[in-house]
Amino acid sequence: MQDSLTQTVDIETPELVVLSYTIAGLGSRVYAALIDLVICAVVLIAFVIGLVVLVGSRAESRAESSASTAWAVAIIVLFQFAILWGYYLLFEGFNDGQTLGKRLLKLRAVRDGGYSIGFSASAVRNLMRIVDLQPAFTYAIGIGSVLFSKSGKRLGDIVAGTIVVRESFVRQPLLPAAVAQPSTDGLVTVPLSAQLSDDEFRLLERWAERRHSLEPQRRRELTAQVAARLRRTVSLGDPAKESAELARLVESERRARQSGLAARGATGASRDRYALVTSNSPRWIAFAARLTKAQKHGLRAFGETGVREFVAEYRALAADLARLQTATRGEASNEVFYLGRLVAGAHNLLYRDRRGGIRAVLRFLAIDVPTEVRRSIAPIALAAACLFGPAAIAYTAVVRDPSVAPTFIPTGMLDRAEEGVDRAKRGDGYIEDPQVFRPVMASSIIANNVQVTIAAFAFGVTAGIGTLALLLFNGVSLGGVFGLYASKGILSLLAAFVAPHGVLELSAICIAGGAGFLIAASLLLPGRRTRRRALAENSARAMRLMAASTLMLIVAGSLEGMVSPIPYWPLSLKLIVSAMTLVLLVVYLRGGIHRVIVDPSSENMPGDALSLGGNTTSPAFTARPAI
Repeated sequence: MQDSLTQTVDIETPELVVLSYTIAGLGSRVYAALIDLVICAVVLIAFVIGLVVLVGSRAESRAESSASTAWAVAIIVLFQFAILWGYYLLFEGFNDGQTLGKRLLKLRAVRDGGYSIGFSASAVRNLMRIVDLQPAFTYAIGIGSVLFSKSGKRLGDIVAGTIVVRESFVRQPLLPAAVAQPSTDGLVTVPLSAQLSDDEFRLLERWAERRHSLEPQRRRELTAQVAARLRRTVSLGDPAKESAELARLVESERRARQSGLAARGATGASRDRYALVTSNSPRWIAFAARLTKAQKHGLRAFGETGVREFVAEYRALAADLARLQTATRGEASNEVFYLGRLVAGAHNLLYRDRRGGIRAVLRFLAIDVPTEVRRSIAPIALAAACLFGPAAIAYTAVVRDPSVAPTFIPTGMLDRAEEGVDRAKRGDGYIEDPQVFRPVMASSIIANNVQVTIAAFAFGVTAGIGTLALLLFNGVSLGGVFGLYASKGILSLLAAFVAPHGVLELSAICIAGGAGFLIAASLLLPGRRTRRRALAENSARAMRLMAASTLMLIVAGSLEGMVSPIPYWPLSLKLIVSAMTLVLLVVYLRGGIHRVIVDPSSENMPGDALSLGGNTTSPAFTARPAI
């Protein structure tokens, strides 16, 4: 039977049956997270060792060794980032809400309606980890949210509209036993009901389960208490043999209930409770075996006919559950809990999002993503204003009075500007360009900038303050640095470095900021929607914006690491690269690319523009200026 101390949440299925999910406790979730962490660490260490061995065996000269090492480090940086963020997102998105740790502990993330989590909801709840693990990677915010939430949700679950449930089953109902008993005169008698009420039987079962684990003295005391309680109903015989009498009584009562007899004093629908269990438990047990197979291998393992039979059995079990809930009158019951777990598991499997192939991925990137960017132009424009407005103010302030620069520009950037004067005279580039380490630069830049945009999105859950702070801080830093170089007459040196990647990088930051403002809008200005519904809808939209931002940052980071540092390319040539990125970006966002990849007739129409709100972000996550 379900522990009375566990948290549960009820949902109503499309079949109008109420399912009770058991909320996963904090301890089991932490344990699963530690297992996942160990798995990630082992995979990363094994990957690094394998890559080092491979690189060492292939390098024949010092030059080849340096180049191979650079590429190896670049790959390790990207792989580490992919493990950090991709492991949880992909496993939950494509493994029906289970990482390996959750699977071992029989936990699963599902949507609030009991449906499969899907890739979008998985992305939202896992990108929100950047907020949940604050402050300073202690996970205090996430743990606090789980403890104070009625349904055990961390912030990522609240925004994504998900819950983490425990799927372990209780003891299965026993098979029917014979009901007829011979009487003393040779005739067969059929008792009308069991000797004990349900409450008395539960008391007796708890005694039977605990007696062997108790100390002798404590066992004798407990036995005497239970016997005294039951003597009001049944005759137990010799008090010196109470333990044996109670053991015989519990077996007799179990057989009575397995035979379908009603509990003593049961009336109305509750009299049919054990008859329902008796007649249907073999079918439930058989369905449990089929459900286990379906969860491991998918419904395709049954074939078309088998799937139809599975659906029919699911509907029959849902009807049984509704009848059993009526018969038990809402009381805790092993049978209700067991059957509820079966129906919930099948419900989650049958209403799982359909998995798309490569065509669905291409359709998402070519149609859904650019359509969402056009639809969300208002929050993106607000993010751009929050970034470029402070940048223009800071630029003007530094150009007019360079002495204010040290108040908001880091010392390292001030020193770089001083060195830039000499580099400009020598015709060198903005920074040193050790060509062999360009792959490392590119991979590090991609990982850093993607994490910054994740923060811009995720801290939208703080009602806009964090995202706004991140955009303002980076705008001031960006404008201040440009103003500093302009005041020294070397703006072209900086412009030549920024031009190739700047369009995509700055656009990506604005789009991620727009995603954060969408989350904030669902909290501050949900309109006629509930905040829960607004969060669910806006988080799905924000994920499409984050996909656009990530694509742009991958290209921008590659350009920043491989093209921007080249010192011998003139500014005009780098501006041509910048113009090309702008043209390609416009073509992509206008939806032109989808005509090449998918059928244009299937394009989704953009929806209504959404009103805006603010968004919050942590000062600890500030983007490196796009320079």
